Amino acid sequence: MSIHAIAATAKGLPLNAPVTSARTLTIEQFLAGIQSRAFRFAELGLRNRDDALDAVQDAMLRMLRYGDKPSVEWQALFWKILRTRIIDISRRRAFRFSWLRSTGDQDEDIAIAWTDPAGDPSNHNDGREAYALMAQAVRRLPARQREAFTLRVLEDLDVATTATVMGCSEGSVKTHLSRAREALRVHLQDWT
Repeated sequence: MSIHAIAATAKGLPLNAPVTSARTLTIEQFLAGIQSRAFRFAELGLRNRDDALDAVQDAMLRMLRYGDKPSVEWQALFWKILRTRIIDISRRRAFRFSWLRSTGDQDEDIAIAWTDPAGDPSNHNDGREAYALMAQAVRRLPARQREAFTLRVLEDLDVATTATVMGCSEGSVKTHLSRAREALRVHLQDWT
């Protein structure tokens, strides 16, 4: 579903309704620019493509409610909304399927559903292998370390914004990030 369709649906307009205000266009541009990064963040956090798509769509719908806020606040606000949605989905899934798991199955790796299967395999094999190893290493991190690493390194947010998104102090962000980098360094040392 496109950003325009999400915005139109949230406002109760038909899907082919024209965009009339500059503010709506601005928030749509923001959401269009962040959607692929948000999906990767959600997919790493949830380890499920469909749940990640749902989380991003819900976060975008909720973000439309804050279109009147200054655009400088949108990035931190969006990441906080998405992070909260990921936590909600994770908790709901853990509760819903807890009776199916034995105690040893909780850390079972789930294969990544590749988002871009197109292209020449000979040209993309190294990139896929690197992405798979990195994604596997990031998935092994504790949740707070994974969030700090993803927001600071992959999304390039500053420490203050990351702390706001994660709901913790700047010192905690730095601690989580340092521990995540060390764990990734240990896990990926044989690959480099």
